[in-house]
Amino acid sequence: MHDRPLVRLALLALAAAALTGCPSLSQRAELPPSIDGAQALERAGDPAGAARVYEALAAQNSGTDRTGLLLHAARDYLAAQRIDEAARVLGQAQGPFSTEQLTEHTLLNAEVTLDRGQPQEALRLLNAIPVPAAAEQAARYRTLRASATALAAGYKEGGKTPPALTAGPHIALLLPITGRAAAAAISVRDGFMTAYYQLPPGERPRVEVYDTGSQSVADALTQAIGAGADFIVGPLTREEVAAAADFPGLRVPLLALNFLPPERPPPAQFYQYALSPEDEARLVARRVLEDHHRRGVALVPAGDWGTRVLAAFRQELQAGGGDLLATAQIETARTDYSAAITEVLRQSDSTARYRRLESILGTKLQFEPRRRNDIEFIFAPAPANLERLLRPQLRFHYAGDIPTYATSDAFEPDVRANEDLEGLMFPDMPWMLGGDLADAVHAATREAWPSGGPHRGRLFAFGFDSFRLVQALRHSGVSGSVSVVGLTGRLSLDGQRHVRRELGWAQLHDGELRLLPADF
Repeated sequence: MHDRPLVRLALLALAAAALTGCPSLSQRAELPPSIDGAQALERAGDPAGAARVYEALAAQNSGTDRTGLLLHAARDYLAAQRIDEAARVLGQAQGPFSTEQLTEHTLLNAEVTLDRGQPQEALRLLNAIPVPAAAEQAARYRTLRASATALAAGYKEGGKTPPALTAGPHIALLLPITGRAAAAAISVRDGFMTAYYQLPPGERPRVEVYDTGSQSVADALTQAIGAGADFIVGPLTREEVAAAADFPGLRVPLLALNFLPPERPPPAQFYQYALSPEDEARLVARRVLEDHHRRGVALVPAGDWGTRVLAAFRQELQAGGGDLLATAQIETARTDYSAAITEVLRQSDSTARYRRLESILGTKLQFEPRRRNDIEFIFAPAPANLERLLRPQLRFHYAGDIPTYATSDAFEPDVRANEDLEGLMFPDMPWMLGGDLADAVHAATREAWPSGGPHRGRLFAFGFDSFRLVQALRHSGVSGSVSVVGLTGRLSLDGQRHVRRELGWAQLHDGELRLLPADF
């Protein structure tokens, strides 16, 4: 892969979203009507024409309105690969600037210098500003920085210049870089590109990013296949993955970053990879059985997530000879889960017997409620904020000594916050639990982003492993099996081309992780 198409395709949609947040463009009614003409030209695929309209509008305005219009023009000139025109317009934008416009000006200048083959100058510009606060600008900042760093390293190795944007074989990365799923998509993209830059420059495939937040999945697939994509990664959301499976012209392998519904058969060459809570629930059920527990109870959050996780856990547990004695839902809008806890522990039965006995004897009795004594385990999956409320309440209701299991959603790497989760057991990925690969990637991200860099959570690891999976699939062939040691686990394919993950196990003690052996 060459790096400029990545910058071109991955960032331009983000630039548009960031510019729309600038004060000069936020009040549409204050702009001349011909702004609609500029936007129509953008939609029609004529960014150079749109840039000329924005320039004309800038000449009719002043202050931050003029600045914002010039930034729009520069962005469109870059989209049209008219680098000198973009540089000229940026030179005219002398202020006044809002804070966001000043950041935008720097980002666009950095992109111009990269297009001119000056990665060191681009790094100098980027180093002069902090990581932007706005999500879209922050994502562009990181990608520009990574691209500039890689280009600078490439020049040191042999003075190679990235080729111009052309159609040809490439990996197409389909992500909703803009829109409601943008934060998740940006994390995935950051991880994907981090894995990409782990390869030596000569071994890197070409990658192009297609924004499914600004166009339909069908349009993105049509564009990618028409441009010569020989492997597609994405899309990301369940709805997008279903749309990709419906696409009639899919002729190349595709790694979907989510699962189709179980009843939906996938097309040929259609691989599916997801951080599935249902898969983790099945892992927990198997672990419970391996720990020689057969009878237990479950407490899950009310709603679709809890219902799906509980169903997967119950199915796997019963298939292995276990049994759920009782289940209850916890209302996520509340902080007191006593009703659900006493229901599954049957403490309400103990209280009822106590009250009947008091009534018969006509006197007050000392009483301590008792839970049922046939519970061997508790399954309590929940997001971390709910788990930190639930676990202490289980202890309060005399269930703190019962082995309690959760999914990885319960854990966040915060020692003080996790003190309330004492004794909780859960599976998680190496990225969170540690390991040689995770440590090496952590070190690489700290070097690439010394000022903090992207939020490196589980979705970052998911993106990282997506790239490694694609490389393995491309080398093994369509029908080949793969085995990848990744940040999200040890990855393999099942017979339905689903990616399966083997995870490690941990238990929390005094807020800190203790790794558990595979069998204990």
